[in-house]
Amino acid sequence: MRAVARRHGVSLRPHLKTAKSAEVARLAVDGATSAIAVSTLAEAEYFARHGFRDITLAVGITPQKLGRAAALVELGVDLTVITDDVSAAADIAAHSADLRALIEIDSGDQRGGVLPGSIELLDIGRALKGKLGGVLTHGGHSYDCRTAECAEQAAEQERAAVVTAAERLRAAGMSCETLSVGSTPTVRHAKRLDGVTEVRPGVYMFGDLFQAEIQSCGPGDLALTVLASVIGRRPAENSIIVDAGSLALSKDRSTGLTDHDAGYGLIRDAANSPAFGNCRIERAYQEHGVATADEQLPFALLPIGAKVRISPNHACLTAAAYDCYYIVEGGDEVVAVWDRINGW
Repeated sequence: MRAVARRHGVSLRPHLKTAKSAEVARLAVDGATSAIAVSTLAEAEYFARHGFRDITLAVGITPQKLGRAAALVELGVDLTVITDDVSAAADIAAHSADLRALIEIDSGDQRGGVLPGSIELLDIGRALKGKLGGVLTHGGHSYDCRTAECAEQAAEQERAAVVTAAERLRAAGMSCETLSVGSTPTVRHAKRLDGVTEVRPGVYMFGDLFQAEIQSCGPGDLALTVLASVIGRRPAENSIIVDAGSLALSKDRSTGLTDHDAGYGLIRDAANSPAFGNCRIERAYQEHGVATADEQLPFALLPIGAKVRISPNHACLTAAAYDCYYIVEGGDEVVAVWDRINGW
């Protein structure tokens, strides 16, 4: 991803909402900038404690949270917040903290943000006054794509949306220095990023089954698995039960919409090899996962207590169930334990 950003001549601001770990962040940041994006103030506070000073809180802020944001600024953090609301913009502008704000743009996802051609865009810009720093968007609709060509189109929609918004703000006499875009699929497949200043992909640091299906990474690029144990065997039903259910894996079923339905996750052996064929979690209860395969399972390799590793559909949701990562390098020996931050 660093190479992609350099090729396009833009800054990389890794979004740590997936990893939520200082150790991962140190691997992901580009050079000495250490610029990152986060989704919660708890994450911002955690990364500030670990020495990160250029942080964008890439979820709309409320007036009640401006005090916590100000405390980070007082600690020396260059904190950027976002908004798509005129009244919230006025609250940001009126606060004594030296905050910078970006206007969130809707580039097609229809989740948050104002349209680049809207009257609201200019109203928010004026309400922010001197704290307006630029515009930001997230092409989340790229997750609906199933081809690289579709992701390219979503990337161009992202780019065009922020460029259009920035041109309108500048034409109205307002400053617009930062043009921030990014999702892992769009940054991975963008053909051009003219006018953009930074990108904010996140899940690429781990990859997952869904990202592999939409060609944002390869099947061998998945860094995150859940270690579980076999607790039940049903040879007559060609199934096993593992002690990892919906709380351990999440109930994300995103691959169900792709050509290769992985259920709630694919099961591999302890060495992370596909020793059990297309073995997948078909049913997920709170603490139980029921797995089967299209071919006969090798029950001799799956005794009670056998360790298995499960690749998740959605790394962000799965990782959120845990408070640390156990690091391995091509084997099963844990070489390090990395902490992470949860909560808000």
